[in-house]
Amino acid sequence: MNKTQLIQTLAERTHLTRAQASRAVDVLFGDDGIIAEALSKGDKVQITGFGNFEVRERGPRTGRNPRTGATIKIGPSKTVAFRAGKAVKAKVAGGRRK
Repeated sequence: MNKTQLIQTLAERTHLTRAQASRAVDVLFGDDGIIAEALSKGDKVQITGFGNFEVRERGPRTGRNPRTGATIKIGPSKTVAFRAGKAVKAKVAGGRRK
């Protein structure tokens, strides 16, 4: 499902206009959205029944330049991780999980 499909489905299920649904999706998931803003501050976003978004730090490591084969140092970085909640895992598993 892409963003356009998400907006369409949200509009249909909530009886919002597509413009209202689009604004709702942007407020939550956009570049300046609620989730991105919280994560940029280092906060964890917990949505009960759905899952958790959190920032994880990766330590420095060595890598290899694929073109030259030379070893390079890669500095520390941050990445966003998502852990699905029990309800989502159960839905994906087809109801086999409890």
